[in-house]
Amino acid sequence: MRLVPPALAAWATAAVMLDASPQLAGGLALGCVLVAGVLLGGWGSRARRGRASVGGRGPLPPEGGRDGTPVRGEPLRERPRGRAPNVPRDRAQGSAQGRPPAPAQGRPPGPAQGRPPSPAAQGRPPSPVQGRPPDPARSRAAGARYGWSRTTGAAVLLCAAAAGVSAGLHGADLRRGPVPVLAREYATVTAEVELTSDPRLARPKVTGNHMTPDSVLINGEVRNIAAGGPDRIGGPDEVAGVATRAPVLVIVDVGERKSEGRRTGGGGPADVGRGVRQAWLGLLPSTRVRVTGRLAPALTGADRIAAVLRLRDRGGRAVPSVVRQPSAAQRIAGRLRAGLREATDGLPADARALLPGLVVGDTSRITPELDEAFKETDLAHTLAVSGSNLTIMLALLLGPPGLAQQVERRGLAPRLGIPLRTTALLGGVLTLGFVVVCRPDPSVLRAAACGAVVLLALATGRRRSLIPALATAVLLLVLYDPWLARSYGFLLSVLATGALLTLAPRWSAALRRRGVPPRLAEALAAAGAAQALCAPVVAVLSARVSLVAVPCNLLVEFAVAPATVLGFATLATAPWAMPMAKALAWCASWPAEWIAGVARTGAALPGAGVDWPGGWGGALLLALATSVAVLLGRRLLRRPWLCAACAALLLLAVVRPPPLTRVLTGWPPPGWRLAMCDVGQGDATVLAAGDGTGVVVDVGPDPALVDRCLSRLGITRIPLVVLTHFHADHVAGLPGVLRGRAVGAIETTGFAEPVDQVAFVRREAEARGVPLVRAAAGERRRLGPLDWEVLWPPARQVPEPEGPNDASVTLLVRSAGIRMLFLGDLEPPAQRALARSPAAARLGRVDVLKVAHHGSAYQDPDLLRAVAPRLALISAGADNPYGHPAPGTVAALEATGAVVLRTDRDGALAVVGTGTELRVAGD
Repeated sequence: MRLVPPALAAWATAAVMLDASPQLAGGLALGCVLVAGVLLGGWGSRARRGRASVGGRGPLPPEGGRDGTPVRGEPLRERPRGRAPNVPRDRAQGSAQGRPPAPAQGRPPGPAQGRPPSPAAQGRPPSPVQGRPPDPARSRAAGARYGWSRTTGAAVLLCAAAAGVSAGLHGADLRRGPVPVLAREYATVTAEVELTSDPRLARPKVTGNHMTPDSVLINGEVRNIAAGGPDRIGGPDEVAGVATRAPVLVIVDVGERKSEGRRTGGGGPADVGRGVRQAWLGLLPSTRVRVTGRLAPALTGADRIAAVLRLRDRGGRAVPSVVRQPSAAQRIAGRLRAGLREATDGLPADARALLPGLVVGDTSRITPELDEAFKETDLAHTLAVSGSNLTIMLALLLGPPGLAQQVERRGLAPRLGIPLRTTALLGGVLTLGFVVVCRPDPSVLRAAACGAVVLLALATGRRRSLIPALATAVLLLVLYDPWLARSYGFLLSVLATGALLTLAPRWSAALRRRGVPPRLAEALAAAGAAQALCAPVVAVLSARVSLVAVPCNLLVEFAVAPATVLGFATLATAPWAMPMAKALAWCASWPAEWIAGVARTGAALPGAGVDWPGGWGGALLLALATSVAVLLGRRLLRRPWLCAACAALLLLAVVRPPPLTRVLTGWPPPGWRLAMCDVGQGDATVLAAGDGTGVVVDVGPDPALVDRCLSRLGITRIPLVVLTHFHADHVAGLPGVLRGRAVGAIETTGFAEPVDQVAFVRREAEARGVPLVRAAAGERRRLGPLDWEVLWPPARQVPEPEGPNDASVTLLVRSAGIRMLFLGDLEPPAQRALARSPAAARLGRVDVLKVAHHGSAYQDPDLLRAVAPRLALISAGADNPYGHPAPGTVAALEATGAVVLRTDRDGALAVVGTGTELRVAGD
């Protein structure tokens, strides 16, 4: 454990000093070095004094007892080698020859002749003798403890000094040179950028009623920069600027959605955008490109970038100009990764997306819905390449980790007769290749550093200990890259590894003592220990605690190793024998499909997770709750019936049967007819159509929120999903509705804009085998207690609507005598046209109105007066930037006699009762 304090000190110092000035970092380092020198000097002088007092130098106290100590003032005589003090030469020789020493002639063995027996021989406790020296063994132990504490303190200070210097230099890199200056001016520049990461697509986000444009994100270093475009710096062939080295985040905006309309044909802007996107996604790390874009400051100072370089696609002008090709190592790694993707092309969707992530951390095919399922079940670590991947591969070479304290005899290397040092060399080559192919992410670097330390111990023949290896890895990595000290991924990786090395063995032994089978005890202890230490950090990031993390991790544990081994075999064989690689990938798809199935099933459970306070305060609260749970768990293990009762309660909390949930929470209320989900700034409404069955009108912007709402309502069957129009705040949550539910059909408007969201809906429907149908005015349907009529849009809308809002599907629904009108996002032109349509006669005096467009100010007052609802429901997000609902709209509705309720203040809403007795319940 002596390496742990220096590693923690270096970690904390690096995290703090990244924002410090070089002068402060240098001052801190100098102070630490001076104090460490004082500690080491003081220990050295005390150690020398201790050796002098114990080793016989200088005057000694008078003789006492039979230890042969000279009398004070008597010169110290040199003792013959191999002979004890005060022992005759013949006795010493007898002992040297293995014979028992003979007693002195003429004297029986016993006390020395002429001397009184010692106090111990007389049965009395020994009295202290004046001048007797201290016990040498005790003196040496005290000196060792004193030296250990001083050495450890000095090591902590020296490591803190080194981390402070390294962090100060790395932090200064972000603040010097021309890049930060130009970023503060938002200057347009032409620069040569060397890529340091794989290009990746940004996750789409809903902003208002549309999705953010497709963007390619790349980390890189600016090596040469000049202000202005190519015309201002002497041509596009070279950058006659300033040589520098500044880390930046390159954002390439491709596929400008406003320019893509539904009339975009082949060769139009959409095709150009796809070409630019593919050109960037095909680049490899270490490639140097020349680009022209606009610099902007980084949003936060906690990241390792000096600026953001944004490139906007203008008719294909954002295509990268390659100045230097990638290195040979990166070309080989790129070929291997591309071969793995090709070998997995023919697999089922989940396996095709998951295998590259399991093997090399390539998550480009992971859909947002699958990614959310892995996060909900705390299985996201399987998608990030970590020490487990390297451990599995090294175990094949060296043997099981359980033999780490012995000479391995079960791996491939000993079976092939490879010597230990050659085995260590092969392990080092494997580790280096692992880092290059999987990219140097925090977890990869931590795993590689730990592996390198263990392999060095193997090569030198020393005993291996994994806690010193972890501490050494943390220390070396923080000194090499201080930004890791602020990386949540690095923190989670170290915590998980530490849990497996410290808590897991003790918990496993405790479970075995209580009769749990050894393998099950090890699996339970590993999953529980990792969850206990990592859950507080996860709560900081997600403000949510998973209740299914441990069982889901247990269920996938046995599938991770075969999927990883077969995936690496596919990676190695793909460039040389693609048919064999495809066969291996097919074999690996089985465990990969199992892992994805566990993630989807666990995330679909109603009580998969609970909301928890975010931030470090919430993390501390969760850590305290976990500690209390562990202490109580130790007592519960002694009472099996209590363990069974707690397991049953946890199962009920996760499954949440609707009858039990209704009794405990009152939600959903019995006999509910309509439920408006709280999905933020968007629409999602459910119409009750029988036990566990509902018709969904719009699905909101967030799959997780609408999925949670449907789970709480107990909806498992959805005969019809109605998407009133294709704006993202009404359709982006579709994967959450389709997750784990039987869906009969999806009905949409005929106005196919915006095209990106139309394509998204079609992809999701095709992937689940759900048919798409088109709604038109005059359509009537009936399902159980529900019957409804489509009032808008007409089969041919003349004139053509100006946008998707005016083409919203409008429904008039009847259930148990309650008349409900859903206006979608109709704006005043379409509302006036609806009021003049043949359906206008059926609009008067409805019971419930779903107010159009989240209660915006764009409403037709004549239509509101004609409808005159008893209850007006508005779905809007809290603190939304649009001011929805508008105060004027709320006032106009109240003027008609309506009771106005809104999700941003009242939460989810449920309508209960009949046409004569109408009630509303809030969640």
